[in-house]
Amino acid sequence: MRAVTIAGGRISVEDRPDPVPGPGQLLVRVAAAGLNGADMMQLRGLYPAPPGVPADIPGMELAGEVVALGEGSSRHHPGDRVMSLVGGGAQAELAIVDESVAMPAPAALDWPAAGGFPEVFTTAHDALASQCQLQSGERLLVTGAAGGVGTAAVQIGIAIGARVVASVRKPDLRPAMAELGAEVVDPSEAGAHGPYDVVLELVGGPGFEANLPALAPGGRIAVIGVGGGARVALDLLTLMGRRGRVMGSTLRSRSLEEKALTARRVEAELLPLVEAGKLRVIVGEVFTLESAPDAYARFQAGGKMGKIVLISCALATGS
Repeated sequence: MRAVTIAGGRISVEDRPDPVPGPGQLLVRVAAAGLNGADMMQLRGLYPAPPGVPADIPGMELAGEVVALGEGSSRHHPGDRVMSLVGGGAQAELAIVDESVAMPAPAALDWPAAGGFPEVFTTAHDALASQCQLQSGERLLVTGAAGGVGTAAVQIGIAIGARVVASVRKPDLRPAMAELGAEVVDPSEAGAHGPYDVVLELVGGPGFEANLPALAPGGRIAVIGVGGGARVALDLLTLMGRRGRVMGSTLRSRSLEEKALTARRVEAELLPLVEAGKLRVIVGEVFTLESAPDAYARFQAGGKMGKIVLISCALATGS
Protein backbone atom coordinates (compact mmCIF):
# COMPACT_ATOMS: atom_id res chain seq x y z
CA MET A 1 0.00 0.00 0.00
CA ARG A 2 0.97 3.66 -0.32
CA ALA A 3 1.29 5.61 2.91
CA VAL A 4 2.35 9.01 4.19
CA THR A 5 5.53 8.59 6.21
CA ILE A 6 7.54 10.71 8.62
CA ALA A 7 11.31 10.33 8.74
CA GLY A 8 13.85 12.86 9.93
CA GLY A 9 11.24 15.58 10.26
CA ARG A 10 10.18 15.25 6.61
CA ILE A 11 6.97 14.07 4.95
CA SER A 12 7.03 11.66 2.02
CA VAL A 13 4.75 9.03 0.46
CA GLU A 14 6.20 5.53 0.40
CA ASP A 15 5.27 1.87 -0.14
CA ARG A 16 4.52 -0.04 3.05
CA PRO A 17 3.28 -3.61 3.70
CA ASP A 18 -0.47 -4.04 3.86
CA PRO A 19 -1.60 -4.26 7.50
CA VAL A 20 -3.41 -7.34 8.83
CA PRO A 21 -6.29 -6.97 11.32
CA GLY A 22 -5.97 -8.69 14.68
CA PRO A 23 -8.71 -9.79 17.07
CA GLY A 24 -11.44 -7.17 17.40
CA GLN A 25 -10.03 -5.09 14.56
CA LEU A 26 -11.13 -4.01 11.08
CA LEU A 27 -9.06 -3.55 7.94
CA VAL A 28 -10.36 -0.41 6.25
CA ARG A 29 -9.67 0.82 2.74
CA VAL A 30 -9.18 4.50 3.49
CA ALA A 31 -11.16 6.92 1.36
CA ALA A 32 -10.27 10.07 3.30
CA ALA A 33 -8.15 11.04 6.30
CA GLY A 34 -8.06 14.39 8.06
CA LEU A 35 -4.98 16.37 9.06
CA ASN A 36 -4.75 17.69 12.60
CA GLY A 37 -2.44 19.75 14.77
CA ALA A 38 -1.22 16.54 16.40
CA ASP A 39 0.17 15.41 13.03
CA MET A 40 2.21 18.60 12.85
CA MET A 41 3.54 17.94 16.34
CA GLN A 42 4.43 14.37 15.39
CA LEU A 43 6.29 15.69 12.36
CA ARG A 44 8.39 17.85 14.70
CA GLY A 45 9.09 14.87 16.96
CA LEU A 46 6.95 16.21 19.80
CA TYR A 47 4.03 13.75 19.74
CA PRO A 48 5.15 10.15 19.06
CA ALA A 49 2.62 7.50 18.13
CA PRO A 50 1.49 5.26 20.99
CA PRO A 51 2.59 1.60 21.15
CA GLY A 52 0.82 -0.75 18.78
CA VAL A 53 0.36 1.62 15.84
CA PRO A 54 2.76 2.46 12.98
CA ALA A 55 5.41 4.77 14.34
CA ASP A 56 6.13 6.44 11.01
CA ILE A 57 2.63 6.67 9.42
CA PRO A 58 0.69 9.64 10.81
CA GLY A 59 -3.03 10.25 10.89
CA MET A 60 -5.53 10.05 13.72
CA GLU A 61 -8.86 9.95 11.87
CA LEU A 62 -10.20 8.30 8.75
CA ALA A 63 -13.23 7.19 6.81
CA GLY A 64 -13.50 4.31 4.37
CA GLU A 65 -14.93 0.87 3.63
CA VAL A 66 -14.36 -2.25 5.69
CA VAL A 67 -12.53 -4.85 3.59
CA ALA A 68 -11.64 -7.52 6.17
CA LEU A 69 -12.40 -8.49 9.77
CA GLY A 70 -10.14 -9.70 12.53
CA GLU A 71 -11.12 -12.63 14.70
CA GLY A 72 -14.18 -11.92 16.85
CA SER A 73 -15.22 -8.77 14.98
CA SER A 74 -18.99 -8.68 14.44
CA ARG A 75 -20.25 -5.09 14.84
CA HIS A 76 -19.28 -4.13 11.29
CA HIS A 77 -19.09 -6.10 8.04
CA PRO A 78 -17.14 -5.96 4.76
CA GLY A 79 -18.51 -3.15 2.61
CA ASP A 80 -19.69 -1.04 5.55
CA ARG A 81 -18.93 2.68 5.45
CA VAL A 82 -17.15 3.58 8.69
CA MET A 83 -15.24 6.47 10.21
CA SER A 84 -13.02 6.32 13.24
CA LEU A 85 -10.37 7.71 15.50
CA VAL A 86 -7.11 5.74 15.37
CA GLY A 87 -3.88 5.98 17.32
CA GLY A 88 -1.99 6.52 14.07
CA GLY A 89 -1.65 5.14 10.56
CA ALA A 90 -4.74 6.79 9.05
CA GLN A 91 -2.92 8.52 6.19
CA ALA A 92 -2.52 5.43 4.04
CA GLU A 93 -4.47 3.37 1.52
CA LEU A 94 -5.24 0.77 4.19
CA ALA A 95 -5.49 1.12 7.96
CA ILE A 96 -6.33 -0.89 11.04
CA VAL A 97 -9.29 0.29 13.12
CA ASP A 98 -10.38 -1.08 16.47
CA GLU A 99 -13.99 -2.15 15.96
CA SER A 100 -15.12 -0.72 19.30
CA VAL A 101 -14.11 2.79 18.24
CA ALA A 102 -15.45 2.70 14.66
CA MET A 103 -18.66 4.59 13.89
CA PRO A 104 -20.97 4.28 10.90
CA ALA A 105 -20.30 7.00 8.33
CA PRO A 106 -23.66 8.73 7.75
CA ALA A 107 -24.98 8.97 4.22
CA ALA A 108 -25.22 12.74 4.77
CA LEU A 109 -21.40 12.96 4.73
CA ASP A 110 -19.36 12.50 1.57
CA TRP A 111 -15.96 10.89 1.96
CA PRO A 112 -13.92 14.06 2.60
CA ALA A 113 -16.40 15.22 5.23
CA ALA A 114 -16.50 11.78 6.87
CA GLY A 115 -12.70 11.66 6.92
CA GLY A 116 -12.60 15.02 8.69
CA PHE A 117 -15.31 14.26 11.24
CA PRO A 118 -14.00 11.86 13.95
CA GLU A 119 -11.13 13.77 15.55
CA VAL A 120 -12.56 17.28 15.63
CA PHE A 121 -16.14 16.48 16.53
CA THR A 122 -15.14 13.90 19.16
CA THR A 123 -12.60 16.30 20.66
CA ALA A 124 -15.01 19.23 20.76
CA HIS A 125 -17.93 17.17 22.06
CA ASP A 126 -15.84 15.53 24.77
CA ALA A 127 -14.53 18.90 25.97
CA LEU A 128 -17.85 20.74 25.89
CA ALA A 129 -20.39 18.09 26.85
CA SER A 130 -18.42 15.62 28.98
CA GLN A 131 -15.81 17.77 30.71
CA CYS A 132 -17.33 21.25 30.88
CA GLN A 133 -20.94 20.06 30.90
CA LEU A 134 -22.02 23.03 28.80
CA GLN A 135 -25.70 23.82 29.31
CA SER A 136 -28.36 25.52 27.22
CA GLY A 137 -28.38 29.26 27.86
CA GLU A 138 -24.73 29.42 28.94
CA ARG A 139 -22.20 31.62 27.16
CA LEU A 140 -19.33 29.88 25.36
CA LEU A 141 -16.11 31.34 23.95
CA VAL A 142 -14.26 29.28 21.33
CA THR A 143 -10.76 30.62 20.66
CA GLY A 144 -9.06 29.91 17.32
CA ALA A 145 -12.53 29.05 16.08
CA ALA A 146 -11.81 28.90 12.34
CA GLY A 147 -9.95 25.58 12.53
CA GLY A 148 -11.39 22.09 12.42
CA VAL A 149 -12.07 21.69 16.14
CA GLY A 150 -13.23 25.30 16.37
CA THR A 151 -15.85 24.99 13.63
CA ALA A 152 -17.07 21.75 15.21
CA ALA A 153 -17.20 23.31 18.69
CA VAL A 154 -19.17 26.35 17.51
CA GLN A 155 -21.81 24.10 15.94
CA ILE A 156 -21.99 21.77 18.95
CA GLY A 157 -22.33 24.72 21.31
CA ILE A 158 -25.20 26.13 19.27
CA ALA A 159 -26.86 22.70 19.09
CA ILE A 160 -26.69 22.48 22.90
CA GLY A 161 -28.38 25.88 23.09
CA ALA A 162 -25.42 27.96 24.26
CA ARG A 163 -24.72 31.53 23.14
CA VAL A 164 -21.46 31.18 21.24
CA VAL A 165 -18.71 33.74 20.70
CA ALA A 166 -16.05 32.72 18.16
CA SER A 167 -12.60 34.31 18.30
CA VAL A 168 -11.14 34.49 14.76
CA ARG A 169 -7.88 36.23 13.86
CA LYS A 170 -8.30 36.61 10.07
CA PRO A 171 -11.02 39.09 9.07
CA ASP A 172 -11.78 37.31 5.78
CA LEU A 173 -12.80 34.14 7.68
CA ARG A 174 -15.24 35.88 10.02
CA PRO A 175 -18.29 36.02 7.70
CA ALA A 176 -18.21 32.23 7.25
CA MET A 177 -18.02 31.76 11.02
CA ALA A 178 -20.97 34.09 11.50
CA GLU A 179 -22.97 31.93 9.08
CA LEU A 180 -22.55 29.06 11.55
CA GLY A 181 -24.49 31.13 14.09
CA ALA A 182 -21.72 32.52 16.29
CA GLU A 183 -20.95 36.07 17.34
CA VAL A 184 -17.51 36.58 15.79
CA VAL A 185 -14.84 38.78 17.36
CA ASP A 186 -11.15 39.56 16.99
CA PRO A 187 -9.02 37.71 19.57
CA SER A 188 -7.95 41.03 21.13
CA GLU A 189 -11.61 41.84 21.82
CA ALA A 190 -12.79 38.48 23.12
CA GLY A 191 -12.41 39.36 26.79
CA ALA A 192 -14.68 42.38 26.43
CA HIS A 193 -17.54 40.20 25.20
CA GLY A 194 -17.73 38.08 28.35
CA PRO A 195 -18.46 36.91 30.93
CA TYR A 196 -18.20 33.32 29.73
CA ASP A 197 -19.46 30.22 31.47
CA VAL A 198 -17.16 28.05 29.33
CA VAL A 199 -13.98 28.90 27.40
CA LEU A 200 -12.74 26.30 24.92
CA GLU A 201 -9.05 27.19 24.60
CA LEU A 202 -7.66 26.03 21.25
CA VAL A 203 -4.75 28.48 21.04
CA GLY A 204 -3.10 28.68 24.48
CA GLY A 205 -0.44 31.27 25.16
CA PRO A 206 -1.30 34.90 25.84
CA GLY A 207 -4.95 34.44 24.93
CA PHE A 208 -5.48 32.28 27.99
CA GLU A 209 -4.21 35.04 30.26
CA ALA A 210 -6.37 37.66 28.54
CA ASN A 211 -9.56 35.60 28.71
CA LEU A 212 -9.29 34.38 32.29
CA PRO A 213 -10.68 37.66 33.76
CA ALA A 214 -13.70 37.27 31.47
CA LEU A 215 -14.69 33.99 33.12
CA ALA A 216 -18.11 34.04 34.81
CA PRO A 217 -18.45 32.85 38.43
CA GLY A 218 -18.20 29.06 38.38
CA GLY A 219 -16.83 29.17 34.84
CA ARG A 220 -14.80 26.41 33.21
CA ILE A 221 -11.83 26.55 30.83
CA ALA A 222 -10.94 23.48 28.76
CA VAL A 223 -7.47 23.60 27.19
CA ILE A 224 -7.20 21.34 24.15
CA GLY A 225 -4.80 23.31 21.93
CA VAL A 226 -1.55 25.18 22.57
CA GLY A 227 -0.42 26.34 19.12
CA GLY A 228 0.05 29.86 20.49
CA GLY A 229 2.24 28.68 23.36
CA ALA A 230 2.18 26.00 26.03
CA ARG A 231 3.16 28.18 28.99
CA VAL A 232 1.13 30.95 30.61
CA ALA A 233 1.23 33.08 33.75
CA LEU A 234 -1.80 31.90 35.72
CA ASP A 235 -3.34 34.53 37.99
CA LEU A 236 -4.51 32.33 40.86
CA LEU A 237 -6.30 35.19 42.60
CA THR A 238 -8.47 35.73 39.54
CA LEU A 239 -9.14 32.01 39.25
CA MET A 240 -10.10 31.86 42.92
CA GLY A 241 -12.29 34.93 42.64
CA ARG A 242 -14.20 33.40 39.73
CA ARG A 243 -14.43 30.00 41.49
CA GLY A 244 -13.17 28.79 38.14
CA ARG A 245 -11.91 25.45 36.92
CA VAL A 246 -9.18 24.79 34.36
CA MET A 247 -8.90 21.39 32.73
CA GLY A 248 -6.89 19.92 29.89
CA SER A 249 -7.30 16.92 27.64
CA THR A 250 -6.02 14.89 24.72
CA LEU A 251 -7.67 11.89 23.06
CA ARG A 252 -4.72 9.99 21.62
CA SER A 253 -3.30 8.76 24.92
CA ARG A 254 -6.59 7.44 26.28
CA SER A 255 -7.30 3.76 26.67
CA LEU A 256 -9.25 1.91 24.00
CA GLU A 257 -12.14 1.54 26.44
CA GLU A 258 -12.28 5.30 27.03
CA LYS A 259 -12.18 6.01 23.31
CA ALA A 260 -14.99 3.51 22.72
CA LEU A 261 -17.15 5.34 25.27
CA THR A 262 -16.59 8.67 23.51
CA ALA A 263 -17.45 7.04 20.17
CA ARG A 264 -20.75 5.67 21.50
CA ARG A 265 -21.69 9.07 22.90
CA VAL A 266 -20.86 10.79 19.61
CA GLU A 267 -22.97 8.21 17.78
CA ALA A 268 -25.92 8.80 20.09
CA GLU A 269 -25.75 12.58 20.41
CA LEU A 270 -24.11 13.94 17.23
CA LEU A 271 -24.80 11.59 14.33
CA PRO A 272 -28.56 12.24 14.43
CA LEU A 273 -27.77 15.96 14.14
CA VAL A 274 -25.51 15.22 11.16
CA GLU A 275 -28.29 13.26 9.45
CA ALA A 276 -30.70 16.13 10.14
CA GLY A 277 -28.32 18.64 8.55
CA LYS A 278 -27.73 20.50 11.83
CA LEU A 279 -24.00 19.74 11.96
CA ARG A 280 -21.61 20.14 9.02
CA VAL A 281 -17.98 19.20 8.58
CA ILE A 282 -16.34 22.32 7.19
CA VAL A 283 -13.80 21.01 4.67
CA GLY A 284 -11.50 23.83 3.63
CA GLU A 285 -9.17 22.05 1.21
CA VAL A 286 -8.69 18.55 -0.18
CA PHE A 287 -5.41 16.98 -1.34
CA THR A 288 -4.67 13.54 -2.75
CA LEU A 289 -2.64 11.13 -0.67
CA GLU A 290 0.30 11.51 -3.05
CA SER A 291 0.20 15.28 -2.45
CA ALA A 292 0.57 14.90 1.31
CA PRO A 293 3.71 17.12 1.54
CA ASP A 294 1.70 19.96 -0.01
CA ALA A 295 -1.17 19.34 2.41
CA TYR A 296 1.17 19.52 5.41
CA ALA A 297 2.72 22.72 4.10
CA ARG A 298 -0.74 24.23 3.68
CA PHE A 299 -1.71 23.28 7.22
CA GLN A 300 1.46 24.77 8.63
CA ALA A 301 0.89 28.02 6.73
CA GLY A 302 -2.22 28.66 8.85
CA GLY A 303 -5.16 30.88 8.02
CA LYS A 304 -7.39 28.01 6.92
CA MET A 305 -11.11 27.56 7.47
CA GLY A 306 -12.14 24.11 8.67
CA LYS A 307 -10.43 20.85 7.80
CA ILE A 308 -7.66 19.86 5.42
CA VAL A 309 -8.32 16.32 4.19
CA LEU A 310 -6.32 13.75 2.23
CA ILE A 311 -8.29 11.53 -0.17
CA SER A 312 -7.36 8.34 -1.99
CA CYS A 313 -6.32 8.63 -5.62
CA ALA A 314 -9.20 6.30 -6.59
CA LEU A 315 -11.67 8.67 -4.94
CA ALA A 316 -10.06 11.68 -6.60
CA THR A 317 -10.51 10.14 -10.06
CA GLY A 318 -14.02 8.90 -9.29
CA SER A 319 -13.15 5.22 -9.72
